[in-house]
Amino acid sequence: MIRPMTISEKILAEHAGLREVEPGQLINARVDLILGNDITAPMAIEEFRRAGANKVFDPEKVVLIPDHFVPNKDIKSAQQCQFMRQFSREQNLTHYYEVGEMGIEHALLPERGLVLPGDLVIGADSHTCTYGALGAFSTGVGSTDFAAAMITGEAWFRVPETIKIIYQGKRRPWVDGKDLILYTIGKIGVDGALYKAIEFAGEAISNLSMDSRLTMANMAIEAGGKNGIITPDKVTKEYVQSRAKRPYKFQYSDGEAKYGQTLDIDVTRIEPQVAFPHLPSNVKPISAAGNVPIDQVVIGSCTNGRLEDLRTAGRILKGRKRAPYTRLIIIPATQEIYRQAMKEGLFEIFLDALAVISTPTCGPCLGGYMGILSKGERAVATTNRNFVGRMGHPESEVYLASPAVAAASAILGRIGGPEELGL
Repeated sequence: MIRPMTISEKILAEHAGLREVEPGQLINARVDLILGNDITAPMAIEEFRRAGANKVFDPEKVVLIPDHFVPNKDIKSAQQCQFMRQFSREQNLTHYYEVGEMGIEHALLPERGLVLPGDLVIGADSHTCTYGALGAFSTGVGSTDFAAAMITGEAWFRVPETIKIIYQGKRRPWVDGKDLILYTIGKIGVDGALYKAIEFAGEAISNLSMDSRLTMANMAIEAGGKNGIITPDKVTKEYVQSRAKRPYKFQYSDGEAKYGQTLDIDVTRIEPQVAFPHLPSNVKPISAAGNVPIDQVVIGSCTNGRLEDLRTAGRILKGRKRAPYTRLIIIPATQEIYRQAMKEGLFEIFLDALAVISTPTCGPCLGGYMGILSKGERAVATTNRNFVGRMGHPESEVYLASPAVAAASAILGRIGGPEELGL
């Protein structure tokens, strides 16, 4: 008799060619997709060469996306991208996306239908866990494991124990997936799910849009998680059925599956959240934020640069202007999101609010460019990390929040929520 398994365990077992797996077990598994970017791929390519490899295992399953320092900000970043571009051409990769068609990797892959339910995906970027929102097992790896997978089509895993978090109740106004995940990280800590799968479940998750689900899975790593995952449902089906170009499989946890821990969260008690410096777990509700003047607001990133995020910001910014001496930077996550936001008139709203709009890039999230902070400056950002020096000077500060709080803060010139604006 096969032991009852969680959705994460089922996906790993199937890709390892095993009837069952259990937490702690070491396995080798075939991967459906391998992802690299302009920071991590060049190192992996060097390892690929060092191993004596000539060809990737499958040119359709290796995805390379320049998104961190593009359009190139300096000579070094130009060389990184050139190296990746040359390798993509040499290997005749199907999925290399150049500036003008690319997007932030973790927004682009779901949008293009490259990741599907039931997939096993690795990426040389810690936020690869984003794709768990589609019911895939996805996780970040180092450049060496990425290189090995390019050669063999496989990766090794230690099967993680699963934490199940059940979200019940109806969300308050202006509370979205970003607030739920910030609240959760604040509750369990940045190492609360260390090398564990986080299974997000419950009525409140079922009622989330795909954009909000992607945000939650994206930040599973900020709680130490190996992966974050949501059981596929009608929202998943609606999202993937028009995008999928190959078969996919919905997996579900067995009713008798064993969890290392189960947590219940009542979302009716959750108001918009803000993570104060210098940890994503240093979370306060907006009502306890106090008077914190800010210098910059960034709305974008692989966490919150999707269309729903821009629409939320637009609702708040419409007819209003950012506060004097407060910079407002808006970064659509993909070219398609950029185009649709423009079509819907959101750019007009953003420009009237005195915002600047960037081409898709990770940019300021990792302190790359397009919004570096000086000594003593504070930013509210819809990004995923607020470590010391993350967005610039080591004596700057980053406060993590949802697009709603970020947009309201830009208008107020201090941390604040939409309700302060009468919304």
